[in-house]
Amino acid sequence: MMGRQTRGQEQLFYEFNLEEVVPADHLVRRIDAVLDTSWVHRELEPHYSTLGRPSIDPELMIRMLIVGYVFAIRSERELCRDVQVNLAYRWFCGLGLEDRVPNHSVFSRARSERFRDSDLLRTVFEHVVMSCINAGLVGGQGFAVDASLIEADANKQRSIPGSDWNRDRNLETASRAVKEYVDTLDDAAFGAASEVVPKFVSPSDPASQWTGAHKGPAFFAYATNYLIDNKHAVIVDVEASRAIRQAEVGAARTMIERTEQRFGIKPSRLAGDTAYGAAPMLAWLVKEKGITPHIPVFDKSTRKDGTLSRADFTFDAEQNIYLCPQGKSLTTTGRVHGNRTLYYRASKFDCDACPLKSKCCPKAPSRRIPRDIDEDARDLARSLVGTPEFEQSRRERKKVEMVFAHLKRIFGLGRLRLRGPRGAQDEFLLAATAQNLKKLARYITRPPPLAVAGPLRHEQQTDQMSESVDARAINPSQVSRARARPARNSNIACAV
Repeated sequence: MMGRQTRGQEQLFYEFNLEEVVPADHLVRRIDAVLDTSWVHRELEPHYSTLGRPSIDPELMIRMLIVGYVFAIRSERELCRDVQVNLAYRWFCGLGLEDRVPNHSVFSRARSERFRDSDLLRTVFEHVVMSCINAGLVGGQGFAVDASLIEADANKQRSIPGSDWNRDRNLETASRAVKEYVDTLDDAAFGAASEVVPKFVSPSDPASQWTGAHKGPAFFAYATNYLIDNKHAVIVDVEASRAIRQAEVGAARTMIERTEQRFGIKPSRLAGDTAYGAAPMLAWLVKEKGITPHIPVFDKSTRKDGTLSRADFTFDAEQNIYLCPQGKSLTTTGRVHGNRTLYYRASKFDCDACPLKSKCCPKAPSRRIPRDIDEDARDLARSLVGTPEFEQSRRERKKVEMVFAHLKRIFGLGRLRLRGPRGAQDEFLLAATAQNLKKLARYITRPPPLAVAGPLRHEQQTDQMSESVDARAINPSQVSRARARPARNSNIACAV
């Protein structure tokens, strides 16, 4: 018999419990079990006045932003609308049925003022990383570093030539993005990365880089830099930078030092691509940090005209000379050129009588070989290529590529909404926080048994939540908070 819905609404009062309508295996429940934001008020207290009207709860705003990035809700207007109608989102944010959802405009002001003054988003990210460390998801032995381009919110049709850009023009009336750009001119990830004038500059977001790295139409972009632990691909640090190789290398240094400072973790090996294989970076890893570089060397010394390359010569470290294929020595005066390069020269007498002169230096009276002052670090990196440890790191480095793929395809971060270096940093921090939270929730919590059908009652839900949380990742205060959660969403009598 065909069924028909009963549309009568004659009942006057309804008993409604928000706790019961959120499925026990919903992602927000698992994230709530591993997320602690109770410290937010204490962290922001110095940044709020003791007078005036109470502000929107910052913990509520943080939880709403996390919902937006976890579920790929890119617009804050859309986020407020979804929280308004989605009961699971309301439960996660601690809102009852009658509680008002904040206006979208409060996020912009809080982010540009108190959140940035206190570096709150960085603190939220580091709290989640610490939860991953306590849960045993971070090995701390092998790290991988890489960068990915994210399109900036800049219109290339309104760009101007880089040579026409004047950073001091109308600075007093300039937008926040322009002022942030000027403030980062000395940062290794931005202004100090390169003195090369870009081809085009966006007046609305001058820190974004005009790039054609994708081998297609050029566009303005930022680079999001990830430092991940190879055990479970947990993002241990994230940094925004210009979309050029020098800036990405500077960001990698910043992330490694900050991870050691904040968490006391320094990897024994680091995997990366050739962008990080320049001599200064390799020397910094080997000599200053004591990290084994599983990184291909950035080397352009191989000649393509058929003549002998530098690799055909043998370096004798004890005598500080090069030996050519004929056994003749190339010596150096010890003078450093350009603060980086030593030149080793052969004798003109030896080269004139050499049978390989036409293949060695056909257009020069004698052969000259440049050697970087940190070439020993490059030699160490070359010697590691092909070893079992290097091959393992090369395979593990693919995890960071998968993390970037999830960032763009699953989390929807293909284009930035915010402008300026701080705006890009805020978005990258929130996206990395969301990625780590989903990973932490997947490894630590588990869904309810299949035999359980229908919504669970109050006692069953709290018992199951407390049992599903791994004690290594959640401290007792978090478990007690999860058990006390239904109190803030108690039964509500609704009148129609």
